[in-house]
Amino acid sequence: MDVATNLLVNGLATGTLIFLLASGLTLIFGLMSVLNFAHGGLFAWGAFAGVWLFGLTDSFFLAIVGAVVIGMLLGFVLERVLIRPVYGDHIQQLLVTLGGMLVISELLKVFWSPNPIRAVLPDYLQGSIELGDIILITYRLFVIAVGIVVYVGLHLLLTRTRLGLIVRAGVIDKEMVQALGINIKQVFTFVFLLGAGMAALGGSLLAPYSGVIFAEMGMQYAILAFIVVIVGGMGSVQGSMIAALLVGVLGSFMAYFVPELSLAVNMLLMLAVLLIKPSGLFGAKG
Repeated sequence: MDVATNLLVNGLATGTLIFLLASGLTLIFGLMSVLNFAHGGLFAWGAFAGVWLFGLTDSFFLAIVGAVVIGMLLGFVLERVLIRPVYGDHIQQLLVTLGGMLVISELLKVFWSPNPIRAVLPDYLQGSIELGDIILITYRLFVIAVGIVVYVGLHLLLTRTRLGLIVRAGVIDKEMVQALGINIKQVFTFVFLLGAGMAALGGSLLAPYSGVIFAEMGMQYAILAFIVVIVGGMGSVQGSMIAALLVGVLGSFMAYFVPELSLAVNMLLMLAVLLIKPSGLFGAKG
């Protein structure tokens, strides 16, 4: 029982981190029709920036905030320099963002180190909580709590504000939104910055979770994020949350019981969803 509970909590925590990466990606996908393969690089930058800033300030909170700001600044540069010139051209987007991913990964090696870097937890997030025979790692619970707060905040932003209404309408019909006199390019920029900040937040939380970070980690998590976007449905934050938790929990249990199938099970999940409902679990039918 305690093993199953720990695997479940571990899977939920991992799923939360994937959600932070995938939710921004699904909005960018759904609203901007941009295949942003560089998104995982922002996740990696968040991890490196968080570790670096924690070492400088000795404040985990400031490190997370600083990592999010750095991620958003980098996202702004990516959107203006690389992506804006290729709106509407998926082939060019694929080539440009893959190239951007490689450049971003190499810059991590230049600014920090080509070798893996150790990440540590602040003292107050170390340790565990014992509930009878069940031992729950404190930091995993913290990650899950942050994910819930972010999801609720994002849900309220998208459903209770005018800006959220514009974003959701843009996901459904960009041309109609623009015909109403709304500057869709400014909305694009906002969504891209929001997605970049959430990716960086996920990376900054992942660093102490995994204990070690490396420059190529962005691509590894970007693959999982794309699986989540496809399973959950493009443009659906709710779908991303549910799909990310499902991917995290499946991966956690399979990694324990059948390690060689831990990635394959998520690929099979994606294949099953594509066969049954190509638009994703919560995606609008095209």
